[in-house]
Amino acid sequence: MQTYLRGRDFIGDLDFSKEEIETVLEVAWDLKRKRALGESHALLRDKTLALLFFFTSTRTRGSFEAGMAQLGGHAAFIDSETTQISHGDTAKEIGEIFGRYFDGIAIRQCDWQFGNQYINEVARASRVPVLNMQCDIYHPFQILADLMTVIEKKGRDLRRKKMVVSWAYAASYSKPISVPQSLILQMTRFGMDVVLAHPPEFKLMPDIMQQARDNAKKFGVGFDVTDDMDAAFKDADVVYPKSWGPLVTTTAAEEGKKLIEKYKVWITDARRMKLAKSDAIYMHCLPADRGLEVTDEVIDGAQSVVYDEAENRLHAQKAVMALTMS
Repeated sequence: MQTYLRGRDFIGDLDFSKEEIETVLEVAWDLKRKRALGESHALLRDKTLALLFFFTSTRTRGSFEAGMAQLGGHAAFIDSETTQISHGDTAKEIGEIFGRYFDGIAIRQCDWQFGNQYINEVARASRVPVLNMQCDIYHPFQILADLMTVIEKKGRDLRRKKMVVSWAYAASYSKPISVPQSLILQMTRFGMDVVLAHPPEFKLMPDIMQQARDNAKKFGVGFDVTDDMDAAFKDADVVYPKSWGPLVTTTAAEEGKKLIEKYKVWITDARRMKLAKSDAIYMHCLPADRGLEVTDEVIDGAQSVVYDEAENRLHAQKAVMALTMS
């Protein structure tokens, strides 16, 4: 167990070693048990966390605010539009100033080719830990919750378990690529054979793909890519189909929309779930576009673990906050 994470930033999935992630999970399960038993765990009494949002949120805001309260501290929700950022406050100034007001800074900034850069600029200027609540490249806290959930459902030994990270059709908007990227980075470190499925135009960032291949080689697991959703689902233990935009291919909104519309058949329905193992679990970070990404029958069915997954956001985030901000 790695016991000294105090003061550390958590911006990219690989910022913490595999052993450090294992420590986070052990703490998360302990805090989950304490909450279930009603045991006080005010590990961050009198601590404050700035929650700076450039994008809307349901689970992220709720779980961070509730988590800080349960740890005995306070989370301050800050909508970027109600700040002076648009009038000149720079990332350096946010880091310098919020780093003096608060004991930690958490940021969601998903603008393509800007969000991760912004969060890192804040971190360089901050004297307190900076936590990434999602950017254009990574969504590390979501994937901690996902990993926690997979272990709860499939056991601690994940070797030779097959996880499918698949693109899915959704018409709402061109969604960030951070969830699939973080999934292939983290799950390849924990023994899973990962299959990435997507139409040709929906590639992930080359650097992230190479890191995932390197992880797979280092830990002796599979990492395969296919453009066939049915083939990917075959004999899967875990399926995680969600939409993301063709941002590596094009940033033009109209062109992106046309590409998305080409692949309406990429939906997770009962037929596709039957291609996976009979005890396979369906996962999604939410919100899901019902009837487009997934049918109600699947997301509300017995194989769906989306609400357990959402709950684990709370416990995983509390673990990181307790370890880095205490």
